[in-house]
Amino acid sequence: MPRSRLSAFLYLLGVFLSGAVVGALAYRLVTVNSVLSSSTTKKADPEEVRKRIIGDMRVHLELDDQQVERLGQIMDQTREDFKELHSRLNAEGRSLHDRQTAEINEMLHPDQRPVYEQYRKDREAERKRRQQAEKK
Repeated sequence: MPRSRLSAFLYLLGVFLSGAVVGALAYRLVTVNSVLSSSTTKKADPEEVRKRIIGDMRVHLELDDQQVERLGQIMDQTREDFKELHSRLNAEGRSLHDRQTAEINEMLHPDQRPVYEQYRKDREAERKRRQQAEKK
């Protein structure tokens, strides 16, 4: 091969190989980032979050021991209040849902009611299946 053809071939080979290396590195970077981001989507333990927040506030605000103790009490009370609110909302939501179901049953013809009941059972089963899948 003449010198110019050989140098052109080597340049082309160099460009090809550098593209392959950059592509492999980019693929690896994307793969590693997607694995890391999927593993960090786990729901945080509430107690760990509480400890981290108290620790951060202690350092940033230079809280004394009495303030840290009070902050813990405030956070505990807030957690209890949220639990109570959540249970009240669930009860009210169930009541609204039951009322809606009764009103729909009233508007249906007698032959439609068993079909509606089966429809509701199927939807409930699907909802439970989705919840189980989300927990995994």
